This record gives sequence, structure tokens and C-alpha cells, in this order.
Amino acid sequence: MNTYAIRSARESDLIAIQSIERAAGLPFTEIGMAFVAGDEPPSIEALREFVVSDKAWVSTDLDDKPVAYLLVEIVDGNAHLDQVSVHSDYAHRKIGLALLNHMVEWAREHDLPAVTLTTYTEVPWNGPYYERFGFRYLAETEETPGLKKIRAAELAHGLDQWPRACMFRAL
Repeated sequence: MNTYAIRSARESDLIAIQSIERAAGLPFTEIGMAFVAGDEPPSIEALREFVVSDKAWVSTDLDDKPVAYLLVEIVDGNAHLDQVSVHSDYAHRKIGLALLNHMVEWAREHDLPAVTLTTYTEVPWNGPYYERFGFRYLAETEETPGLKKIRAAELAHGLDQWPRACMFRAL
């Protein structure tokens, strides 16, 4: 029995979303990526923008407590997975996959042709994980202007200390 439900994120979830992000970073420490683990979660203001535009979802337990979240935006006409994080206490239960599938259905309902994301290529629960669900790596020459802008911001933030790339899944 699935004991987790997906719903739109609410203003009252914002602190919980930040806590989920912090906890989801812990496994990165175990693979030598302490910078990622220590990176601050999105600000309340930034998260609020996703909530207000109905582009944030949470997965909740039986008590309606968020245990994972996903943020989506539209980039160059495609659904772009901005962030998906599962609290480390709830990892390996397919909660992140359920959120990803929810976002894919949302993109289809909005007649978007594809889903994009940026991710680490050598972290098992990042690039290799998304490949299993139909995403492919984009060559730099395939990156759209919006994706190039996202990658530039990631580079400026120091995220390219480890290999990163854009990924694409046609719908």
C-alpha cells in the first residue's frame, strides 16, 4: 500500500521544504560532495514563487507531513525540473519517482513537448537514475538558451566542481 500522497505545495509547507532539502543533501557528504550537502536550500521567497504559481508539489505521509518536494518551471517551452528532493529518512521508496511522474503528467496536460533538467552525471541517484526513466544527456550544442542560462548560474554557484549536464525527455 502506498502511504504517500502528492499534493500542491502550500505556503505552510515552505519551512518543511527547506528541511527536506537539507536532509536530502546528507548522502552527498558520503560521496565526497560536502559542498552540495552544505548548500543552502532555496529561500522562502523563492519557494513561495513556485507555490503561488502552482509549480510546486509535495509528497506527504499519512499525517500530511511533507517528506519530499518537486519544483517545476517552464524553460524554452519545456517543463524544466528545477528541483526534486526526498528527505533522506524516506529515500529508496520511489517517492521521488512518483513526483517525477506527476510532473511529467502535468507537462502533458499543459501540452509541453518535453521535460528538461540539469544534474550530476556521476551521482547514481542523479544522471544515471534519470537515464533509466527515459532522459538522455544533451550535447552542449543542443542546449537551449534557457538551459545555457541555468548552466551558467550553476557554474557561478560552484556546482561544476563535479561533472554536470543537461538532460532531456521528449513527451
